[in-house]
Amino acid sequence: MFGALIASGIYVILVAGIFSKIAGLFPPIVTGAVITTIGLTLIPVAMGNMGNNTAEPTLQSLILALITILIILLVHMFAKGFVKSISILIGLVAGTLIAAFMGLVDTSVVADAPWVHVPTPFYFGAPTFEFTSILMMCIIATVSMVESTGVYLALSDLTDDKLTEQRLRNGYRSEGIAVLLGGIFNTFPYTGFSQNVGLVCLSGIKTRRPIYYTAGFLVVIGLLPKFGALAQMIPSPVLGGAMLVLFGMVALQGMQMLNRVDFAGNEHNFIIAAVAIAAGVGFNGTNLFVSLPTTVQMFLTNGIVIATVVAVVLNLILNSRDKG
Repeated sequence: MFGALIASGIYVILVAGIFSKIAGLFPPIVTGAVITTIGLTLIPVAMGNMGNNTAEPTLQSLILALITILIILLVHMFAKGFVKSISILIGLVAGTLIAAFMGLVDTSVVADAPWVHVPTPFYFGAPTFEFTSILMMCIIATVSMVESTGVYLALSDLTDDKLTEQRLRNGYRSEGIAVLLGGIFNTFPYTGFSQNVGLVCLSGIKTRRPIYYTAGFLVVIGLLPKFGALAQMIPSPVLGGAMLVLFGMVALQGMQMLNRVDFAGNEHNFIIAAVAIAAGVGFNGTNLFVSLPTTVQMFLTNGIVIATVVAVVLNLILNSRDKG
């Protein structure tokens, strides 16, 4: 697995320059449809967490999730400035404290974690490089790059900062380096998280400076497992409540982008957005393709990827034909 991760990280770094040339394929109709799909396909994840990821959610889980949502809304409504920008964090902390009084917080993860831990490269031994595993991981990395493109476009729109080919390339290469380091330091691959689009939207923070501080903070926390384990104490219903707010914001951001699209003067835009969003939401996690190879299933059941491909292809076919 780690050998495949290292190879796929190098693959992403090498193809980033080629992949970044797709920026021109994402006009507002495509971007809006993709971002809307990102939010809508993530909402079921929030609902699963609200129900504690069980087949039969308890009333206790539902109440805890709703309390968390209520706290976030109240802070966002009545607070100002910095406090308002961290409404999600306040909701998570307050929800966890309430869950602790309900006996739903497991503190053993903190007690069991060591105080200090320095990651050891190749802890499990020298990586091996198997062609089939590398090919599979490179396919996954390609799918992830398509998904990340939607995330980058959403952030570009949120921050009113143009997404150039160079910035796309740098984003992909950053992900490639992260995947490569994951293989070296015995962990998993990393990619741009759609959830953070909602966080940027809700917090209103549109500068990269906090990211630098956060990165340094996370490096320190990564060396102090007891502090890192605090995040594992957050009950799933609390996390689900916060997620619901975040993912709704992502979907709304996409809808705002679609609102700026010329639907009256171009009837094709209706069908492009409709089919892309419907296919993305409908195919996400579906069992329609269980008879197909696993690799194909991986592609066809990723709603964000499907919405992206469908929107780009339909836009090229329908709108390019009109221009011609």
